[in-house]
Amino acid sequence: MAEPVIVIAPATKPPRVPSQLRGLLAEQKVLFGGGFILLLVVIATLAPLIAPKDPLEQDLMLGSLPPAWLDGAEPGYYLGTDDLGRDILSRLIYGSRIALLVAFASASLAALIGTVLGLLAGWYGGWTDRIISRIVDIWMAFPPVLLSILLVAVFGSGVHSVIAAIVIIDWTRFCRVVRAETLAQAQLDYITAARTVGFPRFRILTREIFPNIVPVLIALVSLEMGIAVVVEAILSFVGLSVSSDTPTWGGMIAQGRQLIHHAWWLLVAPLIALFATVLAFNQLGGGLRRALDPVLKR
Repeated sequence: MAEPVIVIAPATKPPRVPSQLRGLLAEQKVLFGGGFILLLVVIATLAPLIAPKDPLEQDLMLGSLPPAWLDGAEPGYYLGTDDLGRDILSRLIYGSRIALLVAFASASLAALIGTVLGLLAGWYGGWTDRIISRIVDIWMAFPPVLLSILLVAVFGSGVHSVIAAIVIIDWTRFCRVVRAETLAQAQLDYITAARTVGFPRFRILTREIFPNIVPVLIALVSLEMGIAVVVEAILSFVGLSVSSDTPTWGGMIAQGRQLIHHAWWLLVAPLIALFATVLAFNQLGGGLRRALDPVLKR
């Protein structure tokens, strides 16, 4: 009688984390900046569930309450109230929605327009490069903040107007950087080899050059998000963003500036939120650039 054959299956190896993901997780700037932005996105998404109060609810009897750790605070108002009795923490949470919406939308659209024009100018050169470069030079001659205020004043107040103003101004930033990177990549040996093989010019641009400038582009998008948050706060500060009823960090700063002598927390809370968000975007951009750029890894 034949003996049974025992087959031992090889031990399955646990799935390995891709090298790029390991590189991202090894960057402290990515962990800090990305973690904070992810937390902020979750807070903004779940604002109706997280916010302890209605951000628009007024109670003049509870006006200018101090934060919970100061004398005279009321239970449930952790960061105090403004002069109209509205909960500051709830207004901060809802204000993050406007800040993130403007940041992601404006940075994405500006990156799309600037990247396309920058690639065309840097790769095809000639009259294409001259026309696009002259437009960029003329556009960047205007002070960006003043131009954004002018554009919003022309378009009218609202989130869409703020996003449009930022896109119209900041696409030039992406265009100049992408054009410079495209010119640098076009001089490298792998592009010469692709031309020698006979690849079409458009295929070289999209399959060879563009993937190699993505790390720079990702870092620039992250930095642009931080700039967009600041621009939205400035426009809210001067009353040219969304309606005054909608909570925004810039609007809270403008209100807190008027009452700083007897209710300093009205100004400090939105300033800290604005500073931390911009710092997180900057840290994330620098960390992504360092983790994704093969030159900086060396």
